[in-house]
Amino acid sequence: MVSFDFASGTRVVVRYRLPDGRATDALGWVHVSDATHCVIATRRGLETIALADILLAKEVPPPPAPRPSQGTHPESD
Repeated sequence: MVSFDFASGTRVVVRYRLPDGRATDALGWVHVSDATHCVIATRRGLETIALADILLAKEVPPPPAPRPSQGTHPESD
């Protein structure tokens, strides 16, 4: 089992094993964690992950700033 020592509000990526043996990733913010599970707030909603299923977990930087829309480019002279 991997150590999961991230405070609530930390942005993380967690790779964990699915019941069928495949692995998948959850990218988001730590919502809450205890001795057996962690809950990650992702774009798709809250994902509850058993700590025993975690293969890797690491802190990641904040997401990049949104790009301007196509129609908002400054006018050229």
